[in-house]
Amino acid sequence: MRIIPAIDIIDGKCVRLSKGDFQTKKIYSESPLEMAKTFEDHGMKHLHLVDLDGARKGEVVHYKILEQVASKTNLNVDFGGGLKTTESAKIAFESGATQITGGSIAIKNPRVLLDWLAQYGSERIILGADVAYNRIAISGWQDTSSKEVIPFILDYRKEGFEYVVCTDISKDGMLLGPSMNLYERILTAIDGVQLIASGGVTDMEDIHGLAQLGCEGVIIGKAIYEGNIPLMDLANYIRNN
Repeated sequence: MRIIPAIDIIDGKCVRLSKGDFQTKKIYSESPLEMAKTFEDHGMKHLHLVDLDGARKGEVVHYKILEQVASKTNLNVDFGGGLKTTESAKIAFESGATQITGGSIAIKNPRVLLDWLAQYGSERIILGADVAYNRIAISGWQDTSSKEVIPFILDYRKEGFEYVVCTDISKDGMLLGPSMNLYERILTAIDGVQLIASGGVTDMEDIHGLAQLGCEGVIIGKAIYEGNIPLMDLANYIRNN
């Protein structure tokens, strides 16, 4: 299972939120690049980089930070936030993203997301399935659609999507454990899905549990920043798995 540390950006700084609420913002670093380098120094090979200003604004804001991280580290960067158009996807890839995540666009403009899939391939486009009360949340988690999570993922799986990052918003940033039941339901219901778990990861036991479920990757944020999961423990996990 891939270990994927997270960097969320507001005003150019590395922050974390609780349940996606911008009022709960806590700054952990003034420099996303230095944080990314720290992850790389501890054996990380992947990074989940989210432009929260872009998610709120509806267009990519911090592509220069993506460019810095991609050019000054060897991390494989999954970028999300503000990706709404073909041009924004192009900017993200030209700025160095290895993969991009389409979340709100999957509800608001599925044709564009399917065009990305056709143009860039299923290895490079991740479906974002952010969940609030079993329904897909959009617009930086400010709104909730009527679409239920499993039918939503299943529809896109039939279109050729392989990778899905699923965040249970009620768990995100709360350090209360991930939504194991939700992930088990998704993996049971949808053949072949490469599921990336996100939200609520608290300790190494959670990571081992998600691996046993069959998740392809896990995104870890606040547990790293608050010291619940030491980077050396993640380095050891990567080295031994």
